[in-house]
Amino acid sequence: MFPTLIRRAAQKGAEEIPFIYTNPYRAKRLWPPDFTKIHPKHQFRLERRFRRRSKLRWARPRWTKAVKMVQFGSIVFVAVYGVLFLDWNTTGNPENPPFHTIRTWFFGLMGNIWGRGQVRRRDEPDEASPVSSSDS
Repeated sequence: MFPTLIRRAAQKGAEEIPFIYTNPYRAKRLWPPDFTKIHPKHQFRLERRFRRRSKLRWARPRWTKAVKMVQFGSIVFVAVYGVLFLDWNTTGNPENPPFHTIRTWFFGLMGNIWGRGQVRRRDEPDEASPVSSSDS
């Protein structure tokens, strides 16, 4: 509102106050126009153009991308935490809590990540122990 008033005052009084209006290129039309004197069809066109230009002016693609990435990261974090690390207080079946198979699989893979030996399954026979009776 105030920039419009200042701009209109500068255009009207450019001859009287020379230091306000210093642009050598004059605008073809005064913006924003007086919408009370414009035909509704032309007013709609101007509003549509103004909406499009303001969307382009206020578009923040980097900010939008960052917000989407933070949202996606928080959703993935909550899902992984809920499946792998959350203590599901199961009153009905404490032997088989939810996601038990996924947890055993994941911690079977990650249980010995920094160790020297490979991770073995529980149902594999132990090859290092002397089971054969041929030694005695």
